[in-house]
Amino acid sequence: MVSSSLLELGLENLAMLFNSLVCLAVKQIIQFFNVTRVLGCTYLVVYVDDIVLTSNVHHGISQVKQRLCQYFQTKDLGKLRYFLGIEVTQSNTSIVISQRKYALDILEETGLMNSKFVDTPMDSNVKLLPNQWEYLLDPEKYRRLIGKLNYPIVTHPDISFAINVVSQFLNSICEDHWNAIIHILKYIKGSA
Repeated sequence: MVSSSLLELGLENLAMLFNSLVCLAVKQIIQFFNVTRVLGCTYLVVYVDDIVLTSNVHHGISQVKQRLCQYFQTKDLGKLRYFLGIEVTQSNTSIVISQRKYALDILEETGLMNSKFVDTPMDSNVKLLPNQWEYLLDPEKYRRLIGKLNYPIVTHPDISFAINVVSQFLNSICEDHWNAIIHILKYIKGSA
């Protein structure tokens, strides 16, 4: 995690902070910075090679962008519309976030678009254990799906417990574990 002393360096040292970010981004997927002294309240979110800027003052964003362009080759993509599987819709008075498209893409990929949805993220009658019954023939498919299901937790915190449970079996994946993931996906379908 980035220490608060790093965050307080201010705009003058922002370039040095970004140079160190290359190493930090490898260790931590997302970095979040708050530059408050000079630019009002300006937030900077870095994910690998994507940067999202927001501020309560327009000149805060402009100044950070100008500074970044001095040290890095950047491209302004305009207002935020899609980031990490999150769709962003903005108006003058509000911002709405959704992961409907991301969820539908996962459902399409797994062939569950036409399946019936369920009311809960986990079946309370199923007890998952390691080394249960038959091992899954394609464990990589399970692991990829677990990775993809970590993103919808942002807008669906109600699935976080279920994702945590099925993530515990990455080394001994059985059919029951796969069925639990399918159950989670059917729950997401009902709320997408």
